Amino acid sequence: MHCDCECGSCPKERKGDCINQEFLNDTKIETSAAKGQLRFALAGNANVGKSVLFNQMTGLHQHIGNWPGKTVERAEGTLHFKGYTIDIIDLPGIYSLSTYSIEELVSREYIVDEKPDLVINVVDASILERNLFFTLQLIELETPLIIALNQMDLAKRKGIAIAIDKLEEILGVPVIPTVAVKGIGIYEILDKAIEVIENGKELKQKFISGKEEGAHQETSRGGHYCSISLEYGDEIETRIGNLASLLKKNKFRYPDRYMAIKLLEGDEEIIKESSKIDPNISTKAKELASEIENIHSHSCSTVITSERYEKAGWIARSVQEIKSPIKPLIEERLHNITTHKILGYPIMIIILLSMFLLVFTFGGWLNTLLTNLFYGLQSIFQGTFGVGTASVLVWSIIEGLIAGITIVLPYIIPFYIILYILENSGYLSRIAFLMDNLMHKIGLHGKAFIPMMLGYGCNVPACLGCRIMETERERTLAAFVTTLVPCAARTVVILGLVGTFVGIQWALGLYIFDLIVIFLLGRLAFKALPGESTALIMEMSDYKLPNIKTALKQTWFRVLEFIKIAFPIIIIGSFIINLIEVLGLMQPIAGFLSPVTVIWLGLPAVTGIALIFGVVRKELTLIMLAALLGTTNFLSVMTPLQMIVFTIVVLFYIPCIATIAALIKEFRWKKAMFITIFEILFAILLGGIALRLLSLFF
Repeated sequence: MHCDCECGSCPKERKGDCINQEFLNDTKIETSAAKGQLRFALAGNANVGKSVLFNQMTGLHQHIGNWPGKTVERAEGTLHFKGYTIDIIDLPGIYSLSTYSIEELVSREYIVDEKPDLVINVVDASILERNLFFTLQLIELETPLIIALNQMDLAKRKGIAIAIDKLEEILGVPVIPTVAVKGIGIYEILDKAIEVIENGKELKQKFISGKEEGAHQETSRGGHYCSISLEYGDEIETRIGNLASLLKKNKFRYPDRYMAIKLLEGDEEIIKESSKIDPNISTKAKELASEIENIHSHSCSTVITSERYEKAGWIARSVQEIKSPIKPLIEERLHNITTHKILGYPIMIIILLSMFLLVFTFGGWLNTLLTNLFYGLQSIFQGTFGVGTASVLVWSIIEGLIAGITIVLPYIIPFYIILYILENSGYLSRIAFLMDNLMHKIGLHGKAFIPMMLGYGCNVPACLGCRIMETERERTLAAFVTTLVPCAARTVVILGLVGTFVGIQWALGLYIFDLIVIFLLGRLAFKALPGESTALIMEMSDYKLPNIKTALKQTWFRVLEFIKIAFPIIIIGSFIINLIEVLGLMQPIAGFLSPVTVIWLGLPAVTGIALIFGVVRKELTLIMLAALLGTTNFLSVMTPLQMIVFTIVVLFYIPCIATIAALIKEFRWKKAMFITIFEILFAILLGGIALRLLSLFF
């Protein structure tokens, strides 16, 4: 019995219902003993539904980390299916198997070195030609492969019909239609994957040209699949053959034909690898590439890429049929409006302001509620355990937990939920597109605006979000400017001190001043860091209804990541600062800092202690300042000028100890300490300059 959904192929066992994670895991009861462990890799372009497919397969049995030695995210999960325990690796969304980005390098090295039992290539059925360019590269790599032809519902709405059988015949690999957001086709993918692995079929590898097909008797690696091997023009094929025969004399980890193609394309990693074994190989490759360039009057890599695109186009035209005239979809009209050079910006501003208003209103209310609730327990705690040294130190640990909880629940969770809803709907890529020109002014592209936007909620997820940038240079630059964005905790100081006692216009002025400083420092860092900025290469996926379940799962794993990184650091930092206070070292430290706080910044000496507490979390600077000065009416103990100077210092020195932890995780100790020390010194310098300039107005 089949269901009448988009794929029309739900398994009989489900009696017409689409498959879900619980059923996948329930299939382990089919055999009394596990048949073994398998590893599948999900590979494909960005925004094709890989993450949704990954979540459907693995449910909560997954974890997020980094690839060893890289700042690229690694998502891995497990499931039980037909007696097998299957590890699923979600490779980064990429468009090529070259090494222009860390993501591309990580994906290629995993497939080649780790040799997963199968690669599931997730392809967007609604833009088949564009996705097949990557599929053909996987085939060239001779990797065991099946294709998940996803978003069939979107293709259908566009009037696109795809002949699945014909696509399978041309590519020589199994093709399974799916609608991942609805769980359609998940069972079939896994069922076909197990079938291919268990059967171990030795099928012919075809050479397909744009006009004819010819068989070639070479069997693919492991005999688990069959595929085409892309045939280029005679002038290219001759030189690929010459180079491949030279490569056969040595043992490389890549297939000879794939390696020959990459050498002709000028792939730096492949050239380095071949040169270590035989320097003559790269020399020969350059000669052959020059011959192709002389024939076509274009670089060899351009010629090969063009022919690969032509092949993808020919395959798409062969299997696609436009069943009805395409009318402008609501999604297309929405895309045109939200990327319009005039209308797009006010729409973006309204959406972002609404998001911030929602998060800050809800976050501020919940933060106040939780803070009052938890700190209301302090008197009960002290009444039970006393106010001795031991109880103070124990309370400092509890205070660290309170600090973490009052960041996570009010701000990080709502921010991530909204962020992933925007991402899954497709709007986030439109924001990146609109902000691309402005972000290029500081050496970054539009995607850097996303972590900067996150920074207004909390700098920790913002720093972690910098991994979406392609190069290490851009990640570092994005993290640097992101830590200067005033997070929710610094907003408490800006509005609670300057906004309340000096004037809201001065508070807004500080926000504008912050943006100016970010721009200027970003430009300086862009000039100082070696390297060139890259262009924005980002999939502009179709608008679609976001999958709330997927957004919640993504949020959950991000929050877990934050807790693992930040909570230990916050607790330890809180304990150390309270220990200093218990040991009576606060006043000596304040005296030690007085040349900076009193002489250079013109502030009361006790503000040095408040600034130290700000390293744990920024709003503590305001709390400690009130405690140290003995009043919340700051106007009675500080001048408006002192309040502004104090806030400027708080605004620009390192956000908090949790941010330092995030920087260490992403960029290691050296870069994290450099950013931390630089921002502390810069904040002090800027505060002193502001004191002298603003004294003209007060």
